Parts: sequence; C-alpha cells; structure tokens
Amino acid sequence: MTEAFVHMLSYLEPVLCLLLIIALIRSGSARKYLFLTALLSVRFLSSLICLVLLHFCGHGMERHLAYQTYFYVYWSSYAAESVLSLLVIYSIFKLAMAPLKGLQTLGMLVFRWVAAISIAVAIGVALTPHLSGVKFMVSMVTQLQQTSSILTLCLLLFVCFAIRPMGLSYRSRIFGVSLGLGLMATVSLVDSAWLSHNSNMYSTINIINGVVMCLTLCTWSAYFAFPEPKRRLIVLPTTSPFLRWNQISMALGDEPGYVAVGGVPPELFAPAELEVMRRASAKMPSDAAALSA
Repeated sequence: MTEAFVHMLSYLEPVLCLLLIIALIRSGSARKYLFLTALLSVRFLSSLICLVLLHFCGHGMERHLAYQTYFYVYWSSYAAESVLSLLVIYSIFKLAMAPLKGLQTLGMLVFRWVAAISIAVAIGVALTPHLSGVKFMVSMVTQLQQTSSILTLCLLLFVCFAIRPMGLSYRSRIFGVSLGLGLMATVSLVDSAWLSHNSNMYSTINIINGVVMCLTLCTWSAYFAFPEPKRRLIVLPTTSPFLRWNQISMALGDEPGYVAVGGVPPELFAPAELEVMRRASAKMPSDAAALSA
C-alpha cells in the first residue's frame, strides 16, 4: 500500500510541475519568476527521465546501466535545484523589497555574501579525507541543499513580518511562492535528518515529502491561475525603522562628488562653454571697477 502510494505521488509530481509551468506562462509571470520557472523545468525533466528509467529497467535496459544513469540524473538535477533555489530566494527578496530601493540594494549585497559563504562552507564540509569522487559530490550537494533550506526559512520569516509594511497581502504571489518554498525547505531538512538513520525509500517521511511537494505545486498553481491583487501604496510613519534604514542605505549607496584637481585643458569644453567663460572673464574687470567706485 505504501509503495503504491509513493509511486502514485512520483507520477503525479511531473504532471503538476507541467501544469504550473503552463500557468506561469499563461499568466505572463514566467519572465518575472524566471528562476522559479527554471527550477520547475529542471524538476519536471529530471522526474520524467527518472520515471522512464524505472519503467525500462530490466525491460530492454540493463539494470546496472539504468541505475548509473538514474544516479547521475538524480544528483545532477538535485545540485541544479539547490543552486536555482538560492536564485529563487534572491529574486523573491528583490521583488518583496522593490519599493524600498535602499534596503533592497543593501539586502541583496548581504544575501550575495551569505550565499557565497554558505557555498564555501558546503564545499569545505564535504572536503574530508574519506570522501572523494561520487561521495564528495553527494555530500557537497546535500550540504548545499540544507544551506538553501535554511536561507529559505529565513526568507519566509522575513516576508511574514514585512508583508504589511511592504504593501503585500496573503494573496500576493510573493507570499505564495515564499510559503511554498518554506514548506519544501522544512520537509527537506527533516528528510535529510531522517535519511541519515533510515534509508528506506518507502518510509513515512518519503510519503510526507511527496504529499507536501504536490500540495505546494497545487498551491502555486492556484496563485498563478487567479489574478494577483495590486500592491498597496506604502505609507510609512516618520518613525518607521524601514524608512530610516532605507534612507541610510540610500545615503551609503550614493556616489561621492567629484572635483577637478589641477589644470583642465580647453579641449574638454564645448565651444559654447568656452564662449560663455570668455564673456564672463571679459566682464570681470568692468564689474570690479564698478564695485571699487
């Protein structure tokens, strides 16, 4: 019974992924949520290939070759999904902070540094003497996925607190995408901890993982199938920390002024500018004489 339910979920997931991609394209949001569309496309293609391999394994395809192909397709797509998940989080944060350009710029800069450090830590954790080749790749991808899950939960927490000040609502697609990513991240972290003690493919956690993934895809489809409410105009009080930090961030991001040091050759000026300066210089002696008189 459990095995049949897991197989049903594995066949249902690529169908829901395809329907969601169609909903993104029909709503005109595929370009705005480009990384989410790419993430869903990778997941759809990898699920489709893995299902085909499972179907033909032992029926026209040698089992060892089918397993090797399945292994590399699964882990390659898993690595691509980890990177794309980070990019989805980055794009969602950028969209959420669009009205406050100063905080958006500062937050994106901090996010880049955190993402780079997280990737470096994931590679460093995987670099152990007893891991090499395939085991190193599996360990690094797993660590990267866990890092992506933690950053996703932080983003969901931020969006939940900032949804009102940012002019969003719970019907906003930004909130819907963040909620779905948060559910997937939570299950992914629990799944990683569970698999370290139990590697059974048809365990309860795998059923929960499949159910949550299908529910997330259905939720996203609903968000993109129906019109999104317009974003409210942001009106912040003068004591709002969002306003203060946005002003500070914009001030820190301003370019400094420039002054001319030393002589400036006449070739740098346009003829009209040279004529204005010549006339101004000609008037200076007469003006000085009038003032002395």
